Order: sequence, then C-alpha cells, then structure tokens
Amino acid sequence: MSVAVADRATLDAALLMAHEIGDRAALVALYTQAAEDAGGTAAAFYLTHAYVFALDVGADAAPILRARLIEMGAEVAVT
Repeated sequence: MSVAVADRATLDAALLMAHEIGDRAALVALYTQAAEDAGGTAAAFYLTHAYVFALDVGADAAPILRARLIEMGAEVAVT
C-alpha cells in the first residue's frame, strides 16, 4: 500500500485514524513515511513501528524495514 501525506499534521491524523480503524497495512506505509520524514532516534522509532506492523500483516516490506533498522544501528543483525 502506498500512502503519501503532504504535511506532518495530516500524517499524524492519518496515523491516528489508521490506529482507530485497525488498518495495519496503512500503518506500515504511514510509519515508513514518518521515518523517512524524521531523523535520528525519531526515524528509528517510526521505522520500528513500521517493521512491527509489517510483521503483523506479513508484508513483503518486513525484511526491507529490518535491513534499514540494522543499517541505522537500531536492530542487531544475528548471524
């Protein structure tokens, strides 16, 4: 699912609505966008949420999100 939101207030409102209606696929997309719009620790926070929801719905994006978390040092690569 591709969701593009123009500004932070709209993104926050979309996140709240997606939580309210239980739209986990939208949450993956919205938290991913929030991560891309943020920096540092906030990006890791949002990306972690995107990853958890991706795992929850079995989204193809889950391994990609995990790889991004590993790359930013927010997840440990287990060998």
